[in-house]
Amino acid sequence: MTQQEVCGLLPALKSFLRDFAICFAYQPSRDHLQTYCCGLLADLPRKSVEPIALQAGTAPRTLQQFLRSFAWDHQNLRDILQRRIVQRHLPPPGDTPFGSLGVIGLIDETAVAKKGDQTPGVQRQYCGRTGKIDNCIVTVHLAVLYESFKAILDGELYLPQDSWAADRDRCHAAQIPQTLVYTPKHLMALEQVRRAMGNGVRFDWLTFDEGYGGKPGFLRGLDGLGLLYVGEVPRTLGVWSKLPKYHSHQSPFAAKRAEELARHSPVFREQPFKRLEIARQTLASQVWQVKAARVHISVEGIPTSPRYWLIYARNEATGEKKYFVSNAPEGTRLGRMLRVAFCRAHVEHVFRISKSELGFGDYEGRSYVGLMRHVYMCQLMLLFVMEQTERLRKKKSGVDAGANSACPEVLLSETAEP
Repeated sequence: MTQQEVCGLLPALKSFLRDFAICFAYQPSRDHLQTYCCGLLADLPRKSVEPIALQAGTAPRTLQQFLRSFAWDHQNLRDILQRRIVQRHLPPPGDTPFGSLGVIGLIDETAVAKKGDQTPGVQRQYCGRTGKIDNCIVTVHLAVLYESFKAILDGELYLPQDSWAADRDRCHAAQIPQTLVYTPKHLMALEQVRRAMGNGVRFDWLTFDEGYGGKPGFLRGLDGLGLLYVGEVPRTLGVWSKLPKYHSHQSPFAAKRAEELARHSPVFREQPFKRLEIARQTLASQVWQVKAARVHISVEGIPTSPRYWLIYARNEATGEKKYFVSNAPEGTRLGRMLRVAFCRAHVEHVFRISKSELGFGDYEGRSYVGLMRHVYMCQLMLLFVMEQTERLRKKKSGVDAGANSACPEVLLSETAEP
């Protein structure tokens, strides 16, 4: 947005930020919040503290202190953001329109490349943005999708175990609290789901990639919360088509890899593929050939008592293979589960918007507090942009902006097995 366009939205932004004023004890901090948020919306090459401050005529050091050391409650800001989304954008429980998938939680992580070794959490690790091992930080997020509305609910910095969590002096220098210790990403995601539920978010489904689906403890944690999910899993996930007669690592009784079961087990081999067409918003449609069967999952070598769906999908054009697991009840339509699974692409969309338009990756500093405040303010401005986009769309078209689901449509037809 140009500065003129930002100024045109200033009354709406002031009204929006007023709902978060309780997080700030002093008026100067509330003024700095508005300054920072205007900077995140502005057309700046980089949206770190110095350019935002210089554009607003504020001393950069003052805005740095606002991020790092001023007294305000960024965690409460996150919680209020979640409650606002519940109140204004999500349906009441049991009020989902017919044919809709309902409220979908999207779990994913994103990386931002960084130079040096002072940014909290930075180390050489896999960076999705560059597609290789790189010097970067990783944040774990929970987003929400309902019809055409999407937003990021939560986010937290992943703290590497050896290079950061075990070095408390380094953590202290970066303002990382003593209570923040190494936590695997899937447990971070579970905590974010619990927190969102505590703020009133009611998920109809959750979906995630194999980095999370490959952790049986994560799946069981979602089971314990009573949540339905469809998540991608690695092809090596251990499964049984039926409970083994004995708990043994001997070949006749041991779990089979998901790819082996999909290729050789009669429960898959003896059923025809179903042909699913995934219509995407900005790209050409994809056609997947799909089979599904009920299985037991291996948890530390022991089969689960409940059965899950194992879904095997093969891209008709490229030959790419994917495996999904779902705890949906028996009788759930395969097309519905695949619609949920492929909705995960929307979290990548909100990451792109946050990074390219709202400066999500532009934080420059050595403070964990400053980093997390920057993350939450980016999430805040993403919500503001989504609300304004929805308002302007309704004003222009005169129709309900949420009338058309943003999730992929799935067209189902059975074919003979190739």
